[in-house]
Amino acid sequence: MAKKPARNKPYPIRHYVKITILISFIVLILDLVISVASISIVKQQSTRYLQDTADLYINRINHDFAYINHYMGWTLANDESLNMMNAHDKTSKEFINSNEDLHKRFTELQKNYGQEYNFFYYLKNQSFFLNCAPISIDYTVYRELKKQIISFIDDKEVYEKFYSRWTPILVNGKYYIINIVPYHNRYFIGMISADNLITPLRQINLGANGYASLVDENGTDLSTLVTNSGKPLQEETGIRNLFQSRTIIKSEFSGTAFSAKMVIKFGAFEKIMIAQLLIMLLFFMVTSTLCAVMLFFNRRVLGPIQSFSESLTHLNEDGQPAGFKSSKIIELEEASAQFKDLVEQIRNYKIAMYEQELEKQNIQLDFMKQQIKPHFFLNCLTSIYSMAQIQMYEEIEQMAMSTSKYFRYIFQGSEDFVLLADEIEHVRIYLDIQKSRYRDAFIYQIEQEAQTTDMKIPPLVLQTFIENSVKYAISRANEMQIRLTVKRRRVDDEEMTVIQISDTGPGFPAEVLDKLVHGKPLDQSKGNQIGIMNTLKRLEYLYLSRATVSFSNPAEGGACITLCLPDLPELSTGTEQLL
Repeated sequence: MAKKPARNKPYPIRHYVKITILISFIVLILDLVISVASISIVKQQSTRYLQDTADLYINRINHDFAYINHYMGWTLANDESLNMMNAHDKTSKEFINSNEDLHKRFTELQKNYGQEYNFFYYLKNQSFFLNCAPISIDYTVYRELKKQIISFIDDKEVYEKFYSRWTPILVNGKYYIINIVPYHNRYFIGMISADNLITPLRQINLGANGYASLVDENGTDLSTLVTNSGKPLQEETGIRNLFQSRTIIKSEFSGTAFSAKMVIKFGAFEKIMIAQLLIMLLFFMVTSTLCAVMLFFNRRVLGPIQSFSESLTHLNEDGQPAGFKSSKIIELEEASAQFKDLVEQIRNYKIAMYEQELEKQNIQLDFMKQQIKPHFFLNCLTSIYSMAQIQMYEEIEQMAMSTSKYFRYIFQGSEDFVLLADEIEHVRIYLDIQKSRYRDAFIYQIEQEAQTTDMKIPPLVLQTFIENSVKYAISRANEMQIRLTVKRRRVDDEEMTVIQISDTGPGFPAEVLDKLVHGKPLDQSKGNQIGIMNTLKRLEYLYLSRATVSFSNPAEGGACITLCLPDLPELSTGTEQLL
């Protein structure tokens, strides 16, 4: 007699999934239709919102332009300072005092409307052109601007072309927006770069490849074309361009010869994200459908899954998961065993992360301790006192200012990275202080390539190695030389900032050099060599072990340290959240 098949035979979850495909197919078709319609609606709403935002910004700029025009015109007609300057020689006391008053007034105007605005005046009868507020342009741009402004003023139609009409001009390959206000033989000029004027609109989210720019009446772009993510604009071609939807918004400025253009690009990824949010519109429909499906799956699928979920939430006091009830799904049976191993791995991982965080805090604590250097401060005060006794007033001023700058940098915020230019300037100040103490005992030389100016490094890294040279290499008997060079080089197929610090002193002791070369810890029991070990730990932590530091004693004598620092890594905080 044949046996009847077991009624409670477990099946793989794939068996139950196949049953739901037919029911889910109809729901997915409806979901697709509603999602496409919803994306279109949201896109229209986003475009309308961006248009309103751009109009608000442009209205504010129009108001600023109108007030600046009025202010410059009123000053030309009513300010006595200009009358005094026009009536006296530019080397006279009256001219200089009036110029200072005018400079103060426009400096206040600049504070109200932004440092990106530049203001100039031109006295035609004296052929005198000068800024009347701090400027944000370099000297070459200033010279070319002066030449162009004078040529505009010589044009008889300057009033019709420029008065109350902000107009773009090209200066040294970059566009600026200017306005010339004439009054008899004197003129005021207001100016702002096209990039600065469009900057607020670039902060609006226009999509990963969207951008905002200023365009003139012919449609020529006046500002630098960069995407919303800050990268240079590159037109998409080929298949990728097919998935880019583009919307162009143009907003006109009043009384100008240019307008603002925003190009909104929503890529395929943004559409998917929007569609996922809009799926909530199908909540009631999907819920109704699932209620019917769950009646069927309650016993075969949902019941065992719920039991499995409850087991996961209950852990024994020793941290081990509780025993799982037997289910009818093979995958859940296997997952119950794997979860026990997973809990143990997570516990070990959390312990490792906790120890890593403790090490990080210890490194930061050592760094803070190294910033406190009372002996150096007292030595500086002693040097200043000695200079005062022999009435070296000029040297006292230099020493006091250098000491102030040195400690202001030492006690700055606890940023992980600072500009390389600031760090080198700090080293220069430190060496100048030491030269005031040691006089002709040493000389120093600093060389830095231009492309490394904006690079960033951890603070006080160079200071540590420079101090080591001063402490151990300077001798009263012979003049010692310290040299610091900064270059950009490709090291192991990666662009790096290469910093070399060398001196002509006695070099590293043999036992110390051997430990440094082979990565062994130095003896810090007597309070020495803490700075070097702390710096090496900081570099290892901040650059994720990608930075290298090498030590050597060159054949010609002295000591040499070479640092190869990669560009800043993208540090993730995800592991910290696990703790």
